[in-house]
Amino acid sequence: MSEKIEISVVVPLYNEEGNVQELHRRILEACQKLGKTFEIIFVDDGSSDGTIKDAESLAPLTLIKFRKNFGQTAAFDAGIKQATGEIIITMDGDLQNDPADIGLLLSEMDKGFDVVSGWRFARKDTFSKRFFSRTANLLRKILIHDTIHDSGCSLKAYKRSCFEGLDLFGEMHRFMPALLELEGYKIGEVKVSHHARMHGVTKYNWKRAVKGFVDMVSIWFWRKYSNRPLHLFGGTGMVFMAAGFAILVWMGVEKIFYGYPVATRNWPLLGVFFVLIGIQLFISGLIADILLKNYYKGQGRMNYNIKEISRS
Repeated sequence: MSEKIEISVVVPLYNEEGNVQELHRRILEACQKLGKTFEIIFVDDGSSDGTIKDAESLAPLTLIKFRKNFGQTAAFDAGIKQATGEIIITMDGDLQNDPADIGLLLSEMDKGFDVVSGWRFARKDTFSKRFFSRTANLLRKILIHDTIHDSGCSLKAYKRSCFEGLDLFGEMHRFMPALLELEGYKIGEVKVSHHARMHGVTKYNWKRAVKGFVDMVSIWFWRKYSNRPLHLFGGTGMVFMAAGFAILVWMGVEKIFYGYPVATRNWPLLGVFFVLIGIQLFISGLIADILLKNYYKGQGRMNYNIKEISRS
């Protein structure tokens, strides 16, 4: 039987021709120093340069090739699903993360954490990239309330159990600690090195920032109302219906008792509009509640996560 793998290092690559060979060398050197069994998994996300050619000459390596560019989150998901290690390390492929910091993550994980996230305390990025990142971090703190400083750092360590039954979509890889924290996993953080990009160009732009914000709102909803969507939609719908009925009653009182004209005023239309919106929101809440229950049944799980069961 093959030797049990202790560490899997998963790296997505997209047009990193000048970085891939040096990155592999550094990862290999860092893992060998740890004295643990390991595997290195590169996921080529539809590169159009010589990234694949460079990667094919490397060993040991598991290379996953996408047919086209599907995005970093998809690449992480494919690599994680391929990984067989007890601990999964994720990192970027641009040499800005330092493989030598893998040992720091593992040491912190030994303190009892399920996930340890890197914190790029002294970042070597452009002003615009740091501005977008800090703005995103602020919004994340407001909406998600997770406990780490730098969710955008791809250098993270996870126990394999974190990914059981979990699929990644959109830009969700940035919010993995927040998602896992919702499930009750223990999240840690450690300061790591960060280097300036030497080869290639950054893949981060305003489009990814917008996608990340949309995913952040999705996580906010999942965090607050995943177990009770009817409370959000139904409660909001009740507020709209109450406001609509109040406006209509007010209009009726003015018409009946004071003789004010109704046909020439916009308030009755607004009242009817509020009532209809309220009904639609309430029905949406009922549908979301039914879909959520079917989702959990289809997954063969419930809306809670058991750490362990002990008997004495």
